[in-house]
Amino acid sequence: MAALSDPALRRLLLGTLVLLVLASVIGRALARKAATDAAKATVANLNARTRAWWGMVAVFATALAVGPKGTVLMFGISSFMALREFITLTPTRPGDHRTLFWVFFVITPLHYYFLATWWYILFLILIPVYAFLFIPLRSALAGDCDHFLERTAKIQWGLMVCVYCISYAPALLWVDVPGWQEPRANLLFWFVAVVELSDVMQYVWGKTCGKHKIAPTVSPGKTWEGFIGGGLTTTALGAGLWWATPFSPLQASAMAALVVVMGFAGGLVMSAIKRDRGVKDWGGAIAGHGGFMDRFDSLAFAAPVFFHATSYFFGR
Repeated sequence: MAALSDPALRRLLLGTLVLLVLASVIGRALARKAATDAAKATVANLNARTRAWWGMVAVFATALAVGPKGTVLMFGISSFMALREFITLTPTRPGDHRTLFWVFFVITPLHYYFLATWWYILFLILIPVYAFLFIPLRSALAGDCDHFLERTAKIQWGLMVCVYCISYAPALLWVDVPGWQEPRANLLFWFVAVVELSDVMQYVWGKTCGKHKIAPTVSPGKTWEGFIGGGLTTTALGAGLWWATPFSPLQASAMAALVVVMGFAGGLVMSAIKRDRGVKDWGGAIAGHGGFMDRFDSLAFAAPVFFHATSYFFGR
């Protein structure tokens, strides 16, 4: 519970709760006023998303309250579920089953164990080096050569994006910034807040004034107006929350802008994969949001870049 005793983190949580209360009240009001079937469906989706956000914020806050190990466990379970969705949408063959056993039940837990114990070198190289070499070897031993390269690449890519990249978010709990004595949970909360605010702001700006589509065949809802307007709004909000980070207001705005760009890239790339598989969402585990990967697509691309940028420019 030490993290939640920090005044800055309590202010962040209080602000989040206020936003959720406002969203719930507005959603109820809109539900009463909705007249057409289309409006009712839109409001129902909005309210479903808000209810899901209540649950996700509660889980995230509980994990932070438990401490670093609890936070790592939460992200580890989320990675497991995201990887499950990814593999489900990229069909495998019987020859891959034993490889997938290793991926799900050995490599993924071992990677998060190295994170929880901060065995930094093995955290960095287990998946991109050793798992990268082991996965094709284990599949080759099964003797199934049909579409071998394609199948192996899918498993490797899923492990990288769903486990390795996502794990860089809780890795922020171990970033060492000289002169900054605040709980590292504040930095993690700020990062996650900026990622999610960017998604929300880009959605709002895109719905209200979006006209010029960025990649209409990949993600028809993403527009230049949404990206620029939502990105600038999120950058301003991230700068306004600089007090929860080791950054100055100007530095916080630059880091928020970096998160916005990388988060957008993640959403676009993962949308391309969904279009390739002919689906709208990665799953249906989170009401109103789709699957786990629908919530972690932006974070997966932003987390490793933000972690290394923070470590390089501000860490020891």
